[in-house]
Formats: sequence, C-alpha cells, structure tokens
Amino acid sequence: MKQIKFSLVISLLLGSIGVFGQEKVESKFGKGVYVVANDSSFSMKFNARVQSLLQFEVPHGSENLMDDMTSNWLIRRSRLKFSGFAYSPKVKYKIELGLSNRDHGGENIHTNNTSNLILDAFVRWNFYKNMEVWIGQTKLPGNRERVISSQKLQFVDRSLVNSRYNIDRDMGIQFRNKINIGSIATRQALAISQGEGRNRTNKKDPNPANGFEYTGRVEVLPFGEFTGKGDYFSSDLKREETPKLSIGVTYDVNQNAARTGGNLGSYIENESGVDYENLATLNTILADVMFKYQGFSLLAEFAEKTMDRNRTYEIIQTANGTTYNILNNYYTGTGLTVQAGYLLKNNLEPAIRYTSIAPELLTGNIAGQSRDLQEMITFGLSRYVVGHSLKIQTDFSITNETDQVTEESSKEYMFRFQVEMAF
Repeated sequence: MKQIKFSLVISLLLGSIGVFGQEKVESKFGKGVYVVANDSSFSMKFNARVQSLLQFEVPHGSENLMDDMTSNWLIRRSRLKFSGFAYSPKVKYKIELGLSNRDHGGENIHTNNTSNLILDAFVRWNFYKNMEVWIGQTKLPGNRERVISSQKLQFVDRSLVNSRYNIDRDMGIQFRNKINIGSIATRQALAISQGEGRNRTNKKDPNPANGFEYTGRVEVLPFGEFTGKGDYFSSDLKREETPKLSIGVTYDVNQNAARTGGNLGSYIENESGVDYENLATLNTILADVMFKYQGFSLLAEFAEKTMDRNRTYEIIQTANGTTYNILNNYYTGTGLTVQAGYLLKNNLEPAIRYTSIAPELLTGNIAGQSRDLQEMITFGLSRYVVGHSLKIQTDFSITNETDQVTEESSKEYMFRFQVEMAF
C-alpha cells in the first residue's frame, strides 16, 4: 500500500512537470527544468539522474576465473531533485529523493519500517549578508568527498575512507557563513543535529545518555574562489587558469552515539532497545585539500574516528570454549586517501587514487567492514560527454588486506563500469 501511494505521488509530480514540458523552456541538457511563478513568489527546478553500474571482483591467485568471480549489475543511484526559492530569493529549499534500493539505506523500526527515501529536505534562509541558517535534513559539513555530489565524482564511487568514516546526513540546524580577507576566501559551518542519521521517526529518548551531535567546519581558499564552485565537484572541468586551493577541517562530536558509525550502521541495542549503558561518544576529525590548475586536479583526505571509553563486552561460555561479545562495537580508526587526474583536451581523463584504512584492532566485523588493514590502488578513466551530467566511467582497483590478529594477507581485483546521466 505504501509503495502504491509513493508511486501515485511520483506520478503526480512527474505529471505536473509534463504540463510545463508542453512548452519550450530556456534550458539545456544537464540544467534541469526551471519554472518561476508569474508573480515571482516562488521557483522550482526539477532534476533527475541515474547511474547504471557493472562490477566484477575476483581474488588474487584464482585458478578458475569464472567460478571465483563475483559480479553485480545494478542501478547504483536513481534520484529526483526539487529546488528553488519560496516567497523570497533569500529563502531557498531543496528536496532530494532516492529511488534505487541502494539509495534507501535499509528499513528498521527506527524509520517506522518504511523505505528510507528522503535524502535531503531542508530550507535555507540568507538572513544577513553571507550568513545562512539551514533547517531540516541534509548532509552535515563533513569531509569534502562526501559533500561532493555522487554525480560529480572523479571515479565510479567514493573512496574507502569515506565509506568507513564519513558523518553523512542528519536532521537538525546548520549555520553557514563566508568571510573574505583580501583575496583569501574563508567559509565557516556549524551544525547541531540529532546524531542518528536520516529519516528517524521514533521520538528522541529522554534518557540523558542519548545525546546530540555537534559539527564544526572551516575552509580556507588562499587563492580565492574556484570557478563555478569547482571546489565541490571532482576533476578540473573548468580548466582553472590560475592555481586554486581549498583546505578544509571538520571536527564532529556525536554524544552517546546510538549507531556503530554514528549516523550510519546498525543500532547498538539489547533486548529492550537502544543499549544506553554501553553507548560511547564518537569524535571524528576530517581534513581535506583540493587543488586545481589547467586541467590537473588533486584531492587528499585524512580521517580519524575515536570513542571516549573502552569497549565493553560480555563473556559467553560455549561447548567450544569462551567467546567475547563486544556490546559497543563502533567502527573506529584512521584513513587516508589521495587522488589525482588530468583532463585532456578531448575531455578524457585518466586518474589514480591511493587509499589506506587502519581500523582499531577491536573494531571487529560490522556490516561487512572488517578490522583488516586495507590498501587500495585505483586506476580510473572517464569520458565527459556533457560534464558530470553525461559521462562514462571505468576503474580498476587492487586491494591488499592484512588481518591485524593473524597477519594473514589477501589480494583482490575489482573492475567497474558506469554510465551517469542527469538532466
């Protein structure tokens, strides 16, 4: 029934867009469909996009490639976006819906067992000069790679550093500001949010152990602004005529985080629900650098996530001996990623990325994220037909993993091919 209702809503939305579509609009591919009320009291831009992904993985030393190879064919992302202003150009909004299974992020009691469709839903008000307040659900001011849209990546997908340590989206309030000091541009962001991720429907428990999340970020652009907000899309598609550099640092505190990754991962629970006695505060440091000049681009990021208490565990006696069940199994540790690419004159871009992941030893296994040390080298090739709106991307990765306990190592190869189309 819920899916039927959702389908009806989407049909109505697309139907309304179709009405506007009977007349030619002043737009072009990749820029969306834009409408403004006759009295200029509101505007709306509609965008849609889809990523089609083909992925193959095979372990090193395989004697039978076809038997050992795993493959995945899927719609990686499928999104609808609505944005514009309401009443005044100083009051803007954005709504983004994720339609693919991978976009939903899972269903559980904390989201009322419904599809986790809403990615962004917030209002932003420019109330004084360069100061804005954002209210609603959207990305926190975290690592640059995460904040950059998945439509505008240099590789098929983000790095392991992002998937392990990013602070993702949350519901709350954010304050944004810009200050220019001569030719130097700076940005500041502060967020206060619930600390449990997107689309949570259960009431925030009054238990004092259930805290909130606080995020602060500062960016410095010593050579001034990038062309066309180029510090928040990958690759130097604008071919910067002068060197451009952006340095960003984020510090995030998620008090008594209820999930293994802070805003992501499974909930830390016991038979009664959230296990408040064993919750810990997660502290995350994220630092990044973006550089672009005449087709060359470089992005480097460092992440460290720690918890403010020791892990707690229960001892379980079995017929095979004694085992230990960690009760607050957060994913903590450090990570580093560096990537670079050069955009050729024909809009073909070769790129390379190095990633290193070092989770804390007691992190254990969390939703497929192991405690293994990981090193990954990725070679990418992209063809930009219409910028990031229509592109073909492929990459090949070599991953080395070392178990921190047994010191056993393994190697795996991965090939991905993806087509992105957005209008």
